[in-house]
Amino acid sequence: MDNNTEAFQSFLQVLPPVDFACVYGSSLHPTNHDKTTMIDFILGVSDPKQWHSENLKLNKHHYASWMAHLGGERLITEVADRIGVGVHFNPFVAWNGKMFKYGVARTHDLLQDVQYWEKFYLCGRLQKPVQIVVDNLDISTINSVNLRAALSASLLLLPSEFTEANLYAKVCSLSYMGDVRMLFAEDKNKVKKIVAGQFDLFHSMYKPFLEEYEAKKLLKLSSTVDHKIHVTQDYDLPIACSLVSALPPSIRSQMGMHQREGMKSSQTGRVMHDTNISSREGAANCLQRILRRKVMVSSARQAISGLLTVGGVKATKYVVNKINKAWKSRK
Repeated sequence: MDNNTEAFQSFLQVLPPVDFACVYGSSLHPTNHDKTTMIDFILGVSDPKQWHSENLKLNKHHYASWMAHLGGERLITEVADRIGVGVHFNPFVAWNGKMFKYGVARTHDLLQDVQYWEKFYLCGRLQKPVQIVVDNLDISTINSVNLRAALSASLLLLPSEFTEANLYAKVCSLSYMGDVRMLFAEDKNKVKKIVAGQFDLFHSMYKPFLEEYEAKKLLKLSSTVDHKIHVTQDYDLPIACSLVSALPPSIRSQMGMHQREGMKSSQTGRVMHDTNISSREGAANCLQRILRRKVMVSSARQAISGLLTVGGVKATKYVVNKINKAWKSRK
């Protein structure tokens, strides 16, 4: 067990029990030896209100003082659910010489987003490399649906030939399209840095799905001189239809609505949109619009929720830190 894994597991010991926990972000970069880097967690719990009630008794100092004193667990949960996208973040938590940030979400909401892209928020985190520390619900297996859908979406948006790095950059960019933070408070080179820093982790995540798609003759893989993967995909309409079929049902339904496709009834009697796309380009443009809107709404809601819940000093510190990174990347 490496030092990072020990630190991740040790930190969880100071919190109430969770059903799921994963670490994401720059702390996973193999070349990142900056001890000041904040370690980012996503925690899944069955009952956030009960969990926050227990955590307030153990770690009241993790929360903004006004929330802890005025409304406690009820207010914390309501702000996360009604203003945000169901996630409450506690940033700048100092413990054992390291800085942590953890987001608490209802496991039901986490599963819904991973499988159906309802908010396209938590699923975006899990489309990129994470280190799972606790997984009582086998979310790592369930997440294969999310990874396959992310690969399919990325292939629809990519040209007929591209590199492995191009693919991972597109996968990574799905959850940043329309993100309000990218306008002023994020490093414009963020996607490039994530892929460069975590290339091998992306490779291990997506290689099985690339090989699966090659076996289905949806694409062809070849090796470059530096042993990276070069991808060639057929732009025929049947291939595009196969890629669309791997997207979550709600996304396919919205694509059908946008493209004014006919209606059909499923075996359960529910009315579904039949997403028989008329052109690959039209499907790609439609998908991009849908994802951009989802990300825009979710990122805006979560940004407002975050500013409310972390308190004035921490909010200012967080925003200033983000803006500094953004401005440095634009110089």
